[in-house]
Amino acid sequence: MTTDLEGGDWMRGISVQQPHAACLLAGAQTIVNSPRAWSWRGWLLLHAGQQIDRAALRAPWVARTIRGRELPTGAVIGVARLTGCHQDPDGSPPCTAFAQPGAWHLEVSDAQALALPIPARGQPGPWRPTEELVDQVLQQLPNVRP
Repeated sequence: MTTDLEGGDWMRGISVQQPHAACLLAGAQTIVNSPRAWSWRGWLLLHAGQQIDRAALRAPWVARTIRGRELPTGAVIGVARLTGCHQDPDGSPPCTAFAQPGAWHLEVSDAQALALPIPARGQPGPWRPTEELVDQVLQQLPNVRP
């Protein structure tokens, strides 16, 4: 199978620590904190990074969300659509419980989990996946299209 557009032309990757990656796939988390704004919009491969945010595991709402879920690391575990990017105004309450003050908040929706995680290397910031990686994802999620 080949994509309509070369891998990376219509999809990007983002590496997110667990348990945040699992919370995104569960729909409980709708933003990803970023040090800079992203102008790009579209499908994202959700890559669970090698590190686990141990402090986040102790938050009650995170614990409820991930209960019974595996927390794979070092793999693409799903996709989501990047729909917007914003910063909370100074002095305002955070947009969600996951929002870090001063960070840019990447707004994601339509998260879909892969049945089988695909081992892969991520990188900081947005990255372009290979055509082979996109094809592996589309074998599991054939309805994801530009």
